[in-house]
This record gives sequence, C-alpha cells and structure tokens, in this order.
Amino acid sequence: MIKEKRKVEVIGLELPIFKGNENIDLAELIAQYPIEDGDIIVIAETLISKLEGNVIDRDKIIPSKEAIELAKKTGKDPKVVQVILDEAKEVVKVGKNFIITETKHGFVCANSGVDESNVYNGIKTLPKNPDESAEKIRREIEKLTGKKVGVIISDSVGRPFRKGAVGIAIGVSGILALWDRKGERDLFGRELKTTEVAIADELASMANVVMGEADEGIPVVIIRGANVPFGNGKGRDLIRPKEEDVFRN
Repeated sequence: MIKEKRKVEVIGLELPIFKGNENIDLAELIAQYPIEDGDIIVIAETLISKLEGNVIDRDKIIPSKEAIELAKKTGKDPKVVQVILDEAKEVVKVGKNFIITETKHGFVCANSGVDESNVYNGIKTLPKNPDESAEKIRREIEKLTGKKVGVIISDSVGRPFRKGAVGIAIGVSGILALWDRKGERDLFGRELKTTEVAIADELASMANVVMGEADEGIPVVIIRGANVPFGNGKGRDLIRPKEEDVFRN
C-alpha cells in the first residue's frame, strides 16, 4: 500500500503593484500573512530591485561607442546595452539577440540580469547585494513574527544546453544554499561521494511555477513543509569559480 511520505505547499502572495522607490516595509507586508516556523519565503528580484531603487531612467543613459556597436550586432536598444555593460565585470559571449556576461556579483547570465519587464518606466538592474537584501528581510520577518524562516531572492535565467527559463536563487538567508550530502547513504547503503544539492535553486524554481513570468502579479511565494536544512547559506555559495568552469575555459 502506498503511503503519503511528505507534502509541500507552495503559496503565492498577491501584493500591490509597485512602480519603484516606494516607502514600503516589505517584511512588514509579508508578515501580515500567517507565517509558520520553517517557512521559506521566495521573493522575486524585480520586486527587491524596484523597492531598492535599481531602476534607471532611460533619458539619462548615454550609450558609448562599444554599446552602439554591440547593439548593432544583437539588435538591442543601445541604451539597454549600455546598462548591460555597466553591470558587467566581463562579457563572456555575444549572440544574435543576447549578451552573456559575468555580473559584478559573479553571476554568469544573459544581459547582466538587466530587464524591462514588469517595470513601470525605465531599465531595471539586479539588486546590488541580494544576499544582504535577503538577510535584512529575514531578520525583520523573524522579529515581527517570532518564527524561524528562510528567505530567497529569485531570478529567472536561461541555461546552457536547455531551452526555457527557470528560477534560481541569487540571494539566500537562513538556509543552506548548497547542501553537501557527501558521506550520507543511499537507499541501498552506498555512501554518497560527490553529491551536492543546489537546494536554494530548486526552491526558487518551485516558487517560479506559481510566480510565473508574465502578468500573474505574484512576487512572493511561501514554501511550507520542504525538507530544507537551515544554516548560514548565501546565494554566492552557488557560483562556480571561474577556474572550475570547464565550459568557459
């Protein structure tokens, strides 16, 4: 007979639509929902960026010669390309309609994470320090609710060799981001030798199913009942060092 082993709830929270720079206490807003011990709160980076003022006025952007040349190659707006370059530490690859960069955070992604979707007016960049943002929100929620929680700042990215976007964790607080399971045993008693689980990315993808990519209007998701190890993880723990990246080398 099949028995229920574990159940996980994924709860989407609909918040007001913010234009940016509003004087909003996001932790206080989230804490209005009945938070429980062990909840993982996943927040879309777009919401964090807007509330932290990371939206650039298009009229103030002056494209450089490099941006104009890259815009011709990629078919992108030169002003958008300029922001992509400003947010990049390195341009990794240029394609027909994309620019793969390493951001100042160390993320390797398309267009430095720069986006115009779900932004009222302007060009949005990633949060300056997603781990710090996640830490601040987690501490405030725990103070308001008295509950132990984890917080993930998520973003949607494409992947090499696979079509479509998935959610990943760019900021983490309160849980392990990379779960090292080496030394544990499998169902047949064999010792795990190399297993590391990107648990924060898995949770971000789970939340993204509810958040959506278009006009769903669900920037915050509560994941309840997941088997997640709490700890001092950071989003940067998931970044593979360049010297270990066999594809870039």
